[in-house]
Amino acid sequence: KDIYSNQFIIKDGVIPAEMIYSCPHYLREMHNFPIPYDIYVHISGIDLIRNSDGSFYILEDNLRTPSGVSYMLENREITKRIFPYLLPQSNVRSVTEYPTILHRNLVSLSPRQTANPTIVLLTPGIYNSAYFEHTTLARLMGVELVEGSDLVVDNHRVFMKTTGGLKQVDVIYRRVDDEFLDPLVFDPGSLLGVAGIMSAYRKGNVAIVNAVGNGVADDKAIYTFVPAMIRYYLNEEPLLKNVPTYQLGKDEEREHVFKNIESMVIKKTNESGGYGMLMGSAASEEEIMKYKAEVLQDPRQFIAQPIISLSSAPCYMNGKLQPRRVDLRPYALYGPGGIEIVPGGLTRVALREGSLVVNS
Repeated sequence: KDIYSNQFIIKDGVIPAEMIYSCPHYLREMHNFPIPYDIYVHISGIDLIRNSDGSFYILEDNLRTPSGVSYMLENREITKRIFPYLLPQSNVRSVTEYPTILHRNLVSLSPRQTANPTIVLLTPGIYNSAYFEHTTLARLMGVELVEGSDLVVDNHRVFMKTTGGLKQVDVIYRRVDDEFLDPLVFDPGSLLGVAGIMSAYRKGNVAIVNAVGNGVADDKAIYTFVPAMIRYYLNEEPLLKNVPTYQLGKDEEREHVFKNIESMVIKKTNESGGYGMLMGSAASEEEIMKYKAEVLQDPRQFIAQPIISLSSAPCYMNGKLQPRRVDLRPYALYGPGGIEIVPGGLTRVALREGSLVVNS
């Protein structure tokens, strides 16, 4: 909220202004934009890793459209079917309440005072890699799964096309990225969003989950400032540590990384899933030189971290149990009633032997 309003954290020198304004996901259109209950991050997925010494670290914050929760739910159901006594005997807490809690939070965001608000899940469509999750969550919550072409805006209100005519929509759980959400405001070539949806959002006639503009908060370059944010806003010390991170936009830090590149992993600040990454210990001299040249073209768009030996878990591979590196993505749901941490998460696995790159 502060970044899109008073910007006290910039004025007080905690975060440099250029770090915010150079972020491709900082949306000036969201400045002083009214957000219901001031809740920007209704759903978050925070990636945790464990080092070889047993220490836990926050690897990454996913605050835009975090994915993977459907696999957590489906894997738990499969486990219950195959090993019906394992979970109860081990006193493992259930995660099946996730869709119920999420739906309850969505209902509470409805701008209309109605007992049965219309909630939809907006998907980019069947070719999206997370479409399975979209269909699963819509089914479990009992809400309509829609694409952009199923919605229309009239008089600053969003309506869903139905066989019985137009039906006003109150809450949209969108899995469409910001830049494709409204062709009248963002990418004019987008066919995934709904023309005029931002005007309905600004007027308070529809709630959108997660809020638009969150990308500035999960930019990997901003990640380095999260401990300082906690101290600034909460006057508390972080309970979990960040992975030590170097800003390649700073000359001295970039020089240090280049000198020690064999022990570093370099990442693009706005890529995910292992894309745009250089693992120094596994890269050839040619790959390193090419990547350095790319970094020097726009250093702000890169960070570096020391290579951490992720903890491993036994995985069933090629007919036998083998160790593979893993991380954990737990989820948090934030509604008008407060924050609830899901008692479980998605374990992501580096399938290739020896790999440290996990992906869902």
